[in-house]
Amino acid sequence: MHDQRLLDARPSDPDWTQADPWRVMRIQAEFVEGFGTLADIGPAVSVFGSARVPSDHPYYRLGRELGELLVEAGYAVITGGGPGTMAAVNQGASQEEARLSQDEIPVRNRSIGLGIELPFEQHLNDWVDIGINFRYFFARKTMFVKYACGFIVLPGGFGTLDELFEALTLVQTQKVTTFPVVLVGSKYWAGLIDWIGNTLEDEGMISPGDLDLIDVTDSPSQAVQ
Repeated sequence: MHDQRLLDARPSDPDWTQADPWRVMRIQAEFVEGFGTLADIGPAVSVFGSARVPSDHPYYRLGRELGELLVEAGYAVITGGGPGTMAAVNQGASQEEARLSQDEIPVRNRSIGLGIELPFEQHLNDWVDIGINFRYFFARKTMFVKYACGFIVLPGGFGTLDELFEALTLVQTQKVTTFPVVLVGSKYWAGLIDWIGNTLEDEGMISPGDLDLIDVTDSPSQAVQ
């Protein structure tokens, strides 16, 4: 894995001091490809969630509905391009594209997937219109933020939490402004929200009001609003 080799503290290759500077060129190429490919997508929302959700799960149906509503509202969707809820959102977006196009409203390229090289095999799902595969997480995460006007977060695991807190940090530090972060699934996220309010805020680890940076809902339509 390219990320693994880059971050290895003690590379086995004695020529690593020569290889690392050249690796910068590959990193630069990922940014150039991302910027060039996504520059014209228009208003978009990045949607995160678990890759482990099967297609008959309620969270999958939730993702499909969310993808449909976002495209109907005029947004492109950006996901991690993988299976599970990511595929669900891309599927909903792609099918809504087709429905609108039947009504003589030309809608294209609203279903976007930003994949990542992982040690276990994972391909872009079949519902992606525009897809990019990244080697480096940090290049990929930049694209999630740069080309989105907000985040919607479905239930997920470590990767989803990483993306959630990356967004919250950028909003809290005003690196991005007017950037809503919406969690869908009040029961799923309840423990995290309680911990942020009752531990982080009470202990003074975040500022009063930082919890207000997060909206929580069970309604896909409310999330889109």
